[in-house]
Amino acid sequence: MESEGKETGLRHQTMVHYSLPLREGGSLPLLGHADDGFDYVIKLRGAGHGCKALVAELIGGEVARRLGLKVPELILVDVDENFGRTESDPEIQDLLRLSRGTNLGMHFLRGAMTMDPWANPVSPRLASEIVWLDAFLTNIDRTPRNTNMLVWHGESWLIDHGASLFFHHAMSDHHKASESAFPYVREHALIHKASELQAVNEEFKRRLSPEIFREIVDMIPDQWLHDPNTDYSPAQMREIYVEFLTERLKHADVFTQNAVKEYESRR
Repeated sequence: MESEGKETGLRHQTMVHYSLPLREGGSLPLLGHADDGFDYVIKLRGAGHGCKALVAELIGGEVARRLGLKVPELILVDVDENFGRTESDPEIQDLLRLSRGTNLGMHFLRGAMTMDPWANPVSPRLASEIVWLDAFLTNIDRTPRNTNMLVWHGESWLIDHGASLFFHHAMSDHHKASESAFPYVREHALIHKASELQAVNEEFKRRLSPEIFREIVDMIPDQWLHDPNTDYSPAQMREIYVEFLTERLKHADVFTQNAVKEYESRR
């Protein structure tokens, strides 16, 4: 097995079987059963944006968790080379073949419902925390059309951060990307409720640190950090992510002020 990084910090399980593909969005995750007896939504490295989507999912989910937001447990999930050999659907067969090795699982919240940002109650504080998080991560995929939020046992849970850190898809200048005011916040599902952004900004700047970013980035398996389009080693890719997150935090006032302006424009 390839290296899992310096310190995974995540449980590592093996997929025993899968129940069905979840045909929502473009990534085609699977609802799978792991050898710990639990069901997971399994994001596969062979789908969509590949390993970079898994990296963004892991970083985004774990940053959210460190900030006290509710995210289903993330685990590493091995997909054996035998999966897909008897699969009748050629699309899923190819996906499983391309995803052999370590993938990402998210604990399946059975019975959860998709959050409606207008119908479901979300406090101004929680809305501000989620808007701040997504502006920090440059997550473009939490819109009224696709909130990527669930209501489970009366609480709001965040899922699917795979569209975060969009600078890494083209490996554009991460220093410049860290300074972005994040104009996409205007499309955020909760911007109309985010009246406490300034207070959240001050608190979250205190709660995050380069040391926390290092711990999270070190959870990424090495095999997810091999980019055929660059000459960067996994160690160099880790440094890029830590640098981006650290510099992004230094520019938190920039994206917060832009989000405040967007909120005030809705009043």
